[in-house]
Amino acid sequence: MTAALWSGNHDGADFGSGVSLIIEPGAEPGSGPRLHRHPYAETFVIRGGRALFTIGDEQIEGRGGQILVAPANIPHRFTVLETYEAVHIHESERIVTEWLE
Repeated sequence: MTAALWSGNHDGADFGSGVSLIIEPGAEPGSGPRLHRHPYAETFVIRGGRALFTIGDEQIEGRGGQILVAPANIPHRFTVLETYEAVHIHESERIVTEWLE
């Protein structure tokens, strides 16, 4: 068994898992990734704070306690509005990202 720190990007293949994680321990307002997509779904488990998500043509304000999903191949991004803590679950043993901007 391999252990990891509670932050950063973690490819599941490194742990013998078919899912990968991005752990956001406290992202600051104004931060967030630019528009991108993945060939698999990404699930956002928001533990605290707020972020404005764009998923496809929809804008959603995600808050602590919510779960959001960006379906496979749908462009998405988010901007942190209030210190953001979350776990992003990638349905792949490796994080694969196509940056669109």
